[in-house]
Amino acid sequence: MIKILAKRLVKEECVEDYLAMTKELVAASQAEPGCVTYTLNRCAENPRLFCFIEIWKDQAAIEAHNTSEHFTRIVPQLAKYIEINYPVEHYTEV
Repeated sequence: MIKILAKRLVKEECVEDYLAMTKELVAASQAEPGCVTYTLNRCAENPRLFCFIEIWKDQAAIEAHNTSEHFTRIVPQLAKYIEINYPVEHYTEV
């Protein structure tokens, strides 16, 4: 399995719009066949900092996700809400 952490600092005035738009992304991603888990998490210390925590069955599942209709439609729209887009990190369990 592959774990992904994707952190984003959202502009203060855009937090509610960001949350509204990510609901569909999370629900559709959770329904994908290779998805083990896909959640959006909010930092307790900084309410503008969000992190998608994802676990995928394998690299093929990630590739299918990255080319899915909901991902390619929603993710580009989220860019307007982002102040800092941190590098996406991929992990495997040891």
